[in-house]
Amino acid sequence: MEEMIRIENLTKKFGDVTVLDNINLSLKKGKIYGFIGRNGSGKTVLFKLIIGYLRPTGGRVTVGGEEIGKDQDFADDIGIIIENPGFLGRYTGFQNLKYLADIRNVIGRERIRESMEKVGLDPDNRKKVGKYSLGMRQRLGIAQAIMEDPEILILDEPMNSLDSQGVEDVRKILLQLKDEGKTILLSSHHREDIEILCDCVYEMERGRCKEYR
Repeated sequence: MEEMIRIENLTKKFGDVTVLDNINLSLKKGKIYGFIGRNGSGKTVLFKLIIGYLRPTGGRVTVGGEEIGKDQDFADDIGIIIENPGFLGRYTGFQNLKYLADIRNVIGRERIRESMEKVGLDPDNRKKVGKYSLGMRQRLGIAQAIMEDPEILILDEPMNSLDSQGVEDVRKILLQLKDEGKTILLSSHHREDIEILCDCVYEMERGRCKEYR
């Protein structure tokens, strides 16, 4: 099975504090990987290192055969939810996604509409994002993550602020994307999400990452 992400001897320190300590992982195409651990255990830092938002203190991250920080500054072909999705409050959901899509200019309006509808949002709704509920913002963040059809998704607590129907919708989307061969990294405080969705689960504690199941 094709390897999408390789993490070798990865260490990250902030001053004297070691947040990640010599982590090694090989993540394959078409699987959902869960990451669990208490707040501050390093899940978000690991995700940011994979994307290229942070640079490692030691070791390296390779995504799609390209070393991050050497062959390319940021990982390509990745959809991301890290912390709270940030949008422009005075624009509609569609306008926000169109603005972001225009940066890379690889998809058109129809693809944006499809992504919004997939997560249960109406692309013709004129409500400004500043008036969105937290759950609607989270749905919009997921639409942004999937709209360019990336090969890898990195989703840090994607179920935050979603009601039970929203959680069910997102689970179905992620399982469908897995069936399409996408590689998904997921953190969640909801054990049920991890049990239902993930092929492999890693637990992070005190800077180390070990296979949980």
